[in-house]
Amino acid sequence: MTDPVTRTRELLDAAARRLRAADVRDEALGEYVEPRAVLGIRREPTMRPLGRVWRVGALLIGSSPETGGRVWATGAITRVTDPGRSQFVSVSAEVRRAYRAAAVRGHFDAGDTVNHGATPIPLDATLLDGTGVLTVRDDEPLVRWSPTADTAVPLATYLDDRVGLLVDPPAGATD
Repeated sequence: MTDPVTRTRELLDAAARRLRAADVRDEALGEYVEPRAVLGIRREPTMRPLGRVWRVGALLIGSSPETGGRVWATGAITRVTDPGRSQFVSVSAEVRRAYRAAAVRGHFDAGDTVNHGATPIPLDATLLDGTGVLTVRDDEPLVRWSPTADTAVPLATYLDDRVGLLVDPPAGATD
């Protein structure tokens, strides 16, 4: 019998192969960076590209050479569009505008989706009885929508369902 951490990796690898074979659109993975001031001059925040991922619900699965074989808990999502000018409508609108501006400065393609603030999930023994989004309990790989969610579902079932929706979306669900 395969140990549960190896089983977790196998399930994620199989999901990545299925997504790649179906040519499912991936998204950018970025890191929000607030540069230090240089000679007292403050520079604008930017997003640093880290590679490409598939967003599979609560998980981001690596899809590029930089990210392959790795997984993250989903963080924030930003669409790369013209950030426009500050309107001071609300704090949340200004935060979204600042993220869009940082993504533009990061040289992501217009219209792309950038996942940022994602938390790397080590695929090692820390999964055993862990408390994160991806965990192993009683030798069963499990996933939950957030680290604080009470309910976890088997990873195999979750990936089959979520990847199935990406590979074969319901009528009317795509552009």
